[in-house]
Amino acid sequence: MTILDCTLRDGGYYTNWDFEDEVVQTYIHNLNALPIDYIELGYRNKPQSEYLGQFGYCPVSTLQHIRSISEKKIAIMLNEKDCHPEDLDLLLNPIKGLVDMVRLAVDPKNFDRAVVLAKAVKQMGFEVAFNTMYMSTWADLDNFYPKLSQLDGIVDWFCMVDSFGSMTPELVKTTTQEVRMHTKVRLGFHGHNNLQLALINTLTAMEQGVEFADATILGMGRGAGNLNVELLMTYLNKHQNLQVDFNRLGEVIQVFEPLRQKCNWGTNLPYMLSGANSIPQKEVMAWVQNRVYSFNNIVRALDNRKAGLQDNAKYPIYKVKRKNKQVIIIGGGASVQQHVEAIKVLIKSTDTAIVFATSRFTELFADIKCDKFFILVGNEGKRLESKIGNIPFADTCILPPYPRKMGTDVPKCAEGHTYELGNISVIGKYEDSCTVIALQLANQLSSKTIYVVGYDGYSGVALTEKEITLNKENKEIFELYKRNTGNELVSLLPSLYTELKVESIYSKQ
Repeated sequence: MTILDCTLRDGGYYTNWDFEDEVVQTYIHNLNALPIDYIELGYRNKPQSEYLGQFGYCPVSTLQHIRSISEKKIAIMLNEKDCHPEDLDLLLNPIKGLVDMVRLAVDPKNFDRAVVLAKAVKQMGFEVAFNTMYMSTWADLDNFYPKLSQLDGIVDWFCMVDSFGSMTPELVKTTTQEVRMHTKVRLGFHGHNNLQLALINTLTAMEQGVEFADATILGMGRGAGNLNVELLMTYLNKHQNLQVDFNRLGEVIQVFEPLRQKCNWGTNLPYMLSGANSIPQKEVMAWVQNRVYSFNNIVRALDNRKAGLQDNAKYPIYKVKRKNKQVIIIGGGASVQQHVEAIKVLIKSTDTAIVFATSRFTELFADIKCDKFFILVGNEGKRLESKIGNIPFADTCILPPYPRKMGTDVPKCAEGHTYELGNISVIGKYEDSCTVIALQLANQLSSKTIYVVGYDGYSGVALTEKEITLNKENKEIFELYKRNTGNELVSLLPSLYTELKVESIYSKQ
C-alpha cells in the first residue's frame, strides 16, 4: 500500500493554506521516520483575486526548502478547471526536480479536456495522478467508465475521490470492479469522513486491489475531513505488520492538535446529511462556518435541497398599514438592559414601532403597548419561541424575501402573525443579516426617524472570530445604508461603531 499524506493541501481549506513554520518543520521531520511514501504540499495556482497562503501557491523557494529536509516524494495538485496546457510553462517548468508527482483534480464532466492536460504534464517528466472527483455520481454519467481506457499509458495513478463522503463499502467494491474493467492504470482512493466510513471504505478499496491511499494527520481536511493517517497506520500495524514509530506519529499529532481545536474540522450532523445526499462539502462548510446559521438551519436547508424545494414555506408579503413617527431597532448589546427604562420612556412619548433585530431582550418590553416586530433570520425563530413560552402572541414576525436560502422556521404561536418582505433595497447584500432585514422594515414603517439601540460594538483585542465577522459586517451595513438612502442612522446609546451618529437617549426626554 502506497500512502500519500495530504494534510497541508487538504487541511489548507481551514487555514487558507498558511501554516506556521514550526508546524511544517515538525510535520516534515516526523514524516521522514514514518511509512509515508508521498507528501502532497499544496496547490500550484496562477495568481488569484483572493488571498491564498504559502501552500496555495507552493512557490519555488518553499519547494526548495521542503525538498532539502524531506526524504519523501513530493506531490502538488493542479485544479484542472483553472489550468490549461499553455499554463504549464509557468506552473511546472520552475519546479522540475523539486516535485515528483503532479495530481490533477478533475471533474468527471471535464474528463476529455483533463486527458489532454495529463498528457502535457506527463511529457514534462512528472508522475501524474488523475484525481477524479464525485465518485458516487460516476454510474449516472453517460459513457464515463469506457473513457477510462484513455488513461492507459498516460497517467500513473487513477485516484477515486469520494468528494461527498457518501460512498459505502459495497459501492466502493462495485465501483472499483467497474473501473478495473476499463483501465490498467494503478488505482488510488481518497475518502471523506462525512459518514465516518473513510477507514472501512479505504480498507475495502485495498481488498479490491487499490494500491494507493490518501490520508491526513488527525483527518484534517475540507468539511468533514479525511481518513486519519494515525488510524490507518494503527490498523495496518496491527493487521499487516506495517512498521510504525508511534512516538514520531504522536509528535506530529501533537503539533496539529491546537489547529484541530481552533478549526474544529470533522463530521457533524450537517456533514453527515450532505454526505448521505451527495451535496458538495464546500457549500456545507461555508454554512457551518457562518455565524448566523445553526445546525437546525443547515439541516432544514439540506432537507429542502433533498426534496427539490426552493424553500419549505411561503408567507404573505408584509404591507404597511400605517406609518409610525419613529422606529427603534433593538439589537443585542448589553446597553439595552442597562438603559431599558429610558428606552421605554421614549417609546411611550410618541407613536413608536420597535423592531427586534434579535429576540434577546423581548421580555424587557413585554409590558409596553406599541407596534412590535420580530425579525426571523437564522435561529431567531427558536429564540423567540423560547422567550414567549405560553404567552399569547399578538405581534408581527418578519421574514426575508422568498425563497430563503436556509429555509423557513416560524414558531407555531406566530403562524398567523408572520409575513415576509417583498424585496431588500436598502443595502443590496447581507440578506441573511437580522440588521439588514430590520433596516428594510424600519424604512417602510417610518418616513421620519429611525433610531438604533443595542449596537454597542466590540472593545478589546481578544475577540472571537464570530465577533470580528459581525463587527466588520455591521460596519459595512451602516455605511451602505447611509450611502444608499441618504439617511444617517442614529444610536441613542453608546456605540463603538463610528458609522453611526450617536445621540443621548436622555436628550430626547
